[in-house]
Amino acid sequence: MLSVLSLFAVCAQVALSRSVPYNGPQTAFVSDVKVPVVLGVMSRCPDALLCESVWDRVLQRVGDKVDISLSFIAKVGQTRPMKSTGVTCLHGMEECAGNVHELCVTKYHPTPEWWSFLHCENFQGRAQVGLPDTAVKCAEVAGFQWENDRARECAGDNGQGHEGVRLLQESVKTSMQLGIKTSCTILINGRQVCIHDGTWYECEGGHTPADFIRQINEEYERLNDVD
Repeated sequence: MLSVLSLFAVCAQVALSRSVPYNGPQTAFVSDVKVPVVLGVMSRCPDALLCESVWDRVLQRVGDKVDISLSFIAKVGQTRPMKSTGVTCLHGMEECAGNVHELCVTKYHPTPEWWSFLHCENFQGRAQVGLPDTAVKCAEVAGFQWENDRARECAGDNGQGHEGVRLLQESVKTSMQLGIKTSCTILINGRQVCIHDGTWYECEGGHTPADFIRQINEEYERLNDVD
C-alpha cells in the first residue's frame, strides 16, 4: 500500500527520520465526512518542506480521514512580479513556477499522486523546485508522464501556463482570506492549529505527528458523530 520511496530530512536545523510517502487511504468509507486540512506554504520555503514531511507521517495513519490541500503565500499586484502572472513570490520566480506545478498536479491528480509529486520535488532540494526537469522527474515518480499530462498543459512552459497562473492567483487570494501569512501555517477544519517559521509556535494541541493524528481523529469523530 505504501510506496518504497524513502523520504528525507528537510530542514538543516531539524533532523527528521526518513518516512515512506503517503500512498492513499488505508480504509474506504462510504459516506464519511473528511476533515479539511490546509497547509499554507511556499514551495521553496524550508519551513514548508519540514511541515510537509511531518504531514507525510500523519497521512500514513489518518489519510483516509482527511481532505488535504495546499494554499500558497505570495503577493498579488506587487512590483517586479513573475513575468505575466502578476504574482511576486518570496523565493523568486522559480518558487512561483513551483507553486504552479504543484497546483496543477493537485488539480488533475488524486491525493496520493500529487502528494508523491510534492515530496519528490522536496527531495530534490529547494533549489530544484519549480524547474522543468524536476517536474518531469517527479511526475514519473508519481506515476504519470509530464509531457503528455493535463497538469503539464495547465502549468505551461516554466510554470507560466494560463490556467496555472490563474490557479496561483486564486490560491494566493484564498490564503489572504484565510488569514494565512506565514509558511507553514496549518489549518484543521478551518481553524489555525499550528505554525512553523524557524520553530513551532501557536501550537496549543502540539506539533508532532502524533499530536496532529490525535487532532484529526478527534475532529473526524466530531464531524461524523462517532460514538
